[in-house]
Amino acid sequence: MRGSAPFAHALALGVFALVLAQSKRARATGFSDLGEDIVQRDKVAVTVDGYLRTRGTAYGNLDLDRGPTPSGQLLFPVSQADPKAQWLTNWDMRLRTDIAIYAPGQTLAVKVRMDALDNLVLGSLPNGAPSATTSQNAPNQALSLKRAYGEALLPFGLLAAGRMGSHWGLGILTNGGDCLDCDSGDAADRIALVTPLADHIFALAYDFSAIGPLQGTTTQPNHVVDVEPSVDVHTLTFAAMHYKNDASRERRRRAGRTTVEYGAYFSHRWQNDDIPASYLPVATPVAVTPAEVMHRGYQANAADAWGRLTFPVARVEFEIAYLQASVDQASLLPGALLRDPVTSHQLGAALESDVGAPADRFGFGLDMGYASGDPAPGFGVNTPANAQQPKPGDLDGPQASPPNDTRVDNFRFHPDYRIDQILFREIIGTVTDAAYVRPHVRARVAQWTSAQITTSLAGIASTAANASSTPGGAAPLGVELDPQIAYSGREGLFVALEGGWLLPLAGLDNPQLHMDAKMVGLVRLRIAFLF
Repeated sequence: MRGSAPFAHALALGVFALVLAQSKRARATGFSDLGEDIVQRDKVAVTVDGYLRTRGTAYGNLDLDRGPTPSGQLLFPVSQADPKAQWLTNWDMRLRTDIAIYAPGQTLAVKVRMDALDNLVLGSLPNGAPSATTSQNAPNQALSLKRAYGEALLPFGLLAAGRMGSHWGLGILTNGGDCLDCDSGDAADRIALVTPLADHIFALAYDFSAIGPLQGTTTQPNHVVDVEPSVDVHTLTFAAMHYKNDASRERRRRAGRTTVEYGAYFSHRWQNDDIPASYLPVATPVAVTPAEVMHRGYQANAADAWGRLTFPVARVEFEIAYLQASVDQASLLPGALLRDPVTSHQLGAALESDVGAPADRFGFGLDMGYASGDPAPGFGVNTPANAQQPKPGDLDGPQASPPNDTRVDNFRFHPDYRIDQILFREIIGTVTDAAYVRPHVRARVAQWTSAQITTSLAGIASTAANASSTPGGAAPLGVELDPQIAYSGREGLFVALEGGWLLPLAGLDNPQLHMDAKMVGLVRLRIAFLF
């Protein structure tokens, strides 16, 4: 089609496809985005954008019909009225609004993100008896302020301060949660200085990762101070990158040129002391006294490298991250001290590839990823501070068990970096202690002036890095097929019907009960209105 159509028509299709792709996978929230939209203005300007999304999901047998783990846990919830029922459902919504206020001139901007009814389950707050309700009550926190920060252009760079999104590379380590289907997203209370030099971007950032406990002063109770600075958690980050914005990258692609982008950052986090009583769940609140302060000696380092090659008809992008940490004293009970420190060495990597220009009717690619693991039972995704130690065959649990096991080596992908619909997204919780390959194809089945319909299919084959971490005690996890058909309108309507079928392998079986995991499925409908 590209060879026979006029150049202007092909260009319009390419730009339209690019806009649609960005609407489904929104711009990142990283150092390269700060100050990018500050331009000359004669008066105060305000822009508002965002989306309203709603999602409905039908989960078919995601407990795999393989019975409970040795600790009595199921891999996925089941019906309480009929444990043999095969389908569960959920429907939720979110209204996201991003507001940017630009001062006259070209030096200053203030930006805010607010989410209303964030991931609220529809029908979950009936007004009155469920059978007789005629309305829905408002949640206790109907509006959530996610970001509020300022940007100012200086003669030597850009200064940003406040609570801002945090994103880097593909988003396997830190992810701003900007996509239409994202659920969480990282935000940092940060002061950052970003400066361009020699066709690169250099950034230095300090994060107020955790501060407190706080206490009002004697004369001004509403004015609080940090009464124990030694327990504060500090994070310092330095980043450098060679980066092109979306418009520049697209111009180069249309001109037949290859764009090379890359970047790296190093981050150091530390905490000297700690007061576990200030954050651990307890039946009765514990007064914070000098006796509750204990030595922690926590240090962590993160190094991350990212690169992207954009060819005229292809894209290859990768990210690799290494994390190292040590805790001199891992005990959470003052007076009950451990002899040995707890250490951590984690490695994660992801590769994405796409072949086919945005205006092409067909495209394909191959994605791959790896997250280092830990030989302790369970995957270690959701591990509260007071969680019980897992048993062999459990799905989850803490990866360290001092004094015998003092290492936590499982790298966890950010949960908003999704590669599938079922196994890692719904059952395990994220990619960790595993490797995967993900071939995928896409096709445009219909095209109009203001809309298009596309379809895609991805296959994911995965295996565990440590067989001892899996419920079945074997490395092979499963093979999954995820089809999608989507409608994208230039006016802002996006509708996607998605499916997933997982064929579980030996790593998800239940050898204790001699039960094999059964094939499971999922159907999801997503509707989004972008503005």
